[in-house]
Amino acid sequence: MAPFGGGMGSSGRTCGTLAGALAVIGYTLGKTETNGRDHKLMWKLSHKLVTGFDEICEPYGGVNCSDIARVNWKNHVAVVNFYKNPRSSRKNCVQVIRETSHLLYDLITEHFPEKD
Repeated sequence: MAPFGGGMGSSGRTCGTLAGALAVIGYTLGKTETNGRDHKLMWKLSHKLVTGFDEICEPYGGVNCSDIARVNWKNHVAVVNFYKNPRSSRKNCVQVIRETSHLLYDLITEHFPEKD
């Protein structure tokens, strides 16, 4: 899943956090056999995740890495600054990752509560 970084292969496109969270849902609730069926909640949770991700990314102007990270992944100096400068836009990425992981956790625990 490493190529999800930098907006899908350092393209600046769709944030890899969204793709990763959807992959978790698909891995957990998708088909387990070639002729099997997806779990009935897979599409519902995926839609809720995408909708929630849109809301999380609203302050940044979009769901693309270029909107959130605001770094040119092909510019070595900009990338070094992104990782080394504590005031860089990396804080935006950390916030988006944090909020998306909380959303994913909430969706999963809401529909699959722990059994005592």
